[in-house]
Amino acid sequence: MTATALRDSPSLEIAANSLASALAAQAGGADRIELCENLGDGGCTPSYGTIAAARDRLRIPLYVLIRPRGGDFLYDAGECEAMCRDIEACVRLGCDGVVIGALDADGDVDRMACRELVTVAGPLGVTFHRALDVARDPSAALEAAIDLGCERVLTSGAKASAPEGAETIAALVRQAAGRIRVMAGAGVDPGNIALLRERSGADEFHASAGALRRSAMRHRTHLPGLTPDWRQSDRDTVAALRDALRASA
Repeated sequence: MTATALRDSPSLEIAANSLASALAAQAGGADRIELCENLGDGGCTPSYGTIAAARDRLRIPLYVLIRPRGGDFLYDAGECEAMCRDIEACVRLGCDGVVIGALDADGDVDRMACRELVTVAGPLGVTFHRALDVARDPSAALEAAIDLGCERVLTSGAKASAPEGAETIAALVRQAAGRIRVMAGAGVDPGNIALLRERSGADEFHASAGALRRSAMRHRTHLPGLTPDWRQSDRDTVAALRDALRASA
């Protein structure tokens, strides 16, 4: 049995770590892009140029991750100012939404900081990101996201991957009761997305669909931090995710 009635048309968001990733995701049939960089540290805010180029070339909704660094989600005044300025840039560029989250030192949602970010976002949609998964009480964090006016939360169910956290995601879906969308993400691939949908009751899913891209450099070095190859969202993997999700509807 599913946690709740499943929506007829589940949606797929791709965490795109570059313009090329975003375009590959769009070509593969993604419903929405979360544009970011530095996925190895959980994702950070991409450059202004990357956001602007993506906005010019994408036909599907574009959300931008607002996170100034890796590590925890406890931000000082300077980091909050930087996030506000990044959101202002997203508004000017005509992005569809932003992805935010901040915690206090006790692991609760920092409502003051998040309220400021939501206010600056103005007309844009707002997703509360996986800060929820490391909050002291994910259930309370969900209520805070609802109170802040967020339209969705991204969660792995406070586990390393969404398939591992499917039961907790299902509980969050029940708790949300239609007041906010619950998007399952982390470790989602074409082989597990249908079962994840069934077990969690979620109807929005988040994946990077990444594949290793080999550099065209003939001169190759492998210094730490300067390896030539990189990961990029793959059109065929996105298409396989989309097809598996549609087949589960």
